[in-house]
Amino acid sequence: MARFGEGIAAFGFPHTDLLATTGNFTLGNVTALAGLKDDSRYLQVSAPVQSGNSGGPLLDNSGNVVGVVSAKLDAIKMAAAQGDLPQNVNFAVKAALATSFLDANQIAYETGTLGDKLDPADLAEKAKKASVFITCR
Repeated sequence: MARFGEGIAAFGFPHTDLLATTGNFTLGNVTALAGLKDDSRYLQVSAPVQSGNSGGPLLDNSGNVVGVVSAKLDAIKMAAAQGDLPQNVNFAVKAALATSFLDANQIAYETGTLGDKLDPADLAEKAKKASVFITCR
């Protein structure tokens, strides 16, 4: 379970038409334990994500999945509506919701444990090994 203020990492495959198809790794923090309008199914995170990060893992510093990247706040809409350009306001479905989905569909998975804190390079390597690039044509 992610904690408020905890360091996290996001891994995904954003903008593969322009960027590398080998994956993208970013660091941030859990900035809120709820999403838009206090939606408790989500975490708010500061790790930069782009289109294409959705579905990627959100990891704690031990390499455990604590969420699945799902959305980011639309900066252009917010600027037009509020007169403010938000930065790094992103969301992930909490791991508990993801595991409920897996359980309901009888999909096996492993659970992690709190372990040693990994340095960012080791965390990125672990995320890359556990992720796969999928494209629809």
